[in-house]
Amino acid sequence: MKVIITDCDHDNINIEKNIFNEAGIDFELKQAITEEAVISLCSGADVLVVQYAKITRKVMQNCPNLKYIVRYGVGVDTVDIKAATDLGIQVGNVPDYGMNEVADHAIAFALAFLRKIIYMNKFTKTDKWDYAASIPVYRFSELKIGVVGLGRIGSNFAKKMHSLGFKVLGYDRNKKTFAPELDFVEKVDFDTLLRESDVVSIHCPADKNINLFDKSALSKMKNTAILINTARGGIINETDLEWALENKKIAGACLDCMLNEPVDKKNSLFSYDNVFVTPHMAWYSEQAALELKRKVAEEVVRFVKGEPIHYPVNNVRR
Repeated sequence: MKVIITDCDHDNINIEKNIFNEAGIDFELKQAITEEAVISLCSGADVLVVQYAKITRKVMQNCPNLKYIVRYGVGVDTVDIKAATDLGIQVGNVPDYGMNEVADHAIAFALAFLRKIIYMNKFTKTDKWDYAASIPVYRFSELKIGVVGLGRIGSNFAKKMHSLGFKVLGYDRNKKTFAPELDFVEKVDFDTLLRESDVVSIHCPADKNINLFDKSALSKMKNTAILINTARGGIINETDLEWALENKKIAGACLDCMLNEPVDKKNSLFSYDNVFVTPHMAWYSEQAALELKRKVAEEVVRFVKGEPIHYPVNNVRR
């Protein structure tokens, strides 16, 4: 089978190369991101390894040998899953390579905001030594964390926040019950989570959740609550978020994922001191980056050898 990496912005692909060479698999690296470029450069592929490339129905129809698409990462919003399924093309991802990192990043956001670390660092250096400027700060055990989405990352986040003493509320539209190890999580509906949580952390997929946090949802939150997104841009309606901040409907937001990434530094949300922003880096640690590359390559080897892949996204008969 012909394996093509459509695009990759990593420093190198040595891990993938070593794994493919050991398995006797030939591959090519292109830097094709647009629909037109992928069709032009990758039309002969049996397997596509994708980072940012747009794999649309048109792309698939112009890659007549294509059997498998696997993405560097968790999200597969750049791949038309329905089209792939209709055309009998398997889609896969790597959903577990950075789950600790994403959960930890959300925790870091929450703790920095709740303990007013960033604000007080600036105040102390530029104004005076006076803890009173931080008032009020609340004990963690008196606060409620609302977790939207209790998959791998959301569950990881919930367990760690619970260990820090927070009460945890959970909402997941896809789960009727939570796993036994999440018995400390109080299962609630979405509106209850919004009304009662002091911190709301988003860990659900973008699919079926675009604009989940719109003006209506934001209006139901406490005006002392903060909203954290380490999931996907678009789940929060950013126009409505700015409205909520401007009208003090919520206390602030922590965003690792936004619309139209990379986001222009002139984005109006960046002007708010109570908005913390990082550049879609929650997934990252040195270890996670290497794990992602290894797991993507290993999935390709499994597919090429006719073995079951570990992370199927759609159901396709082989």
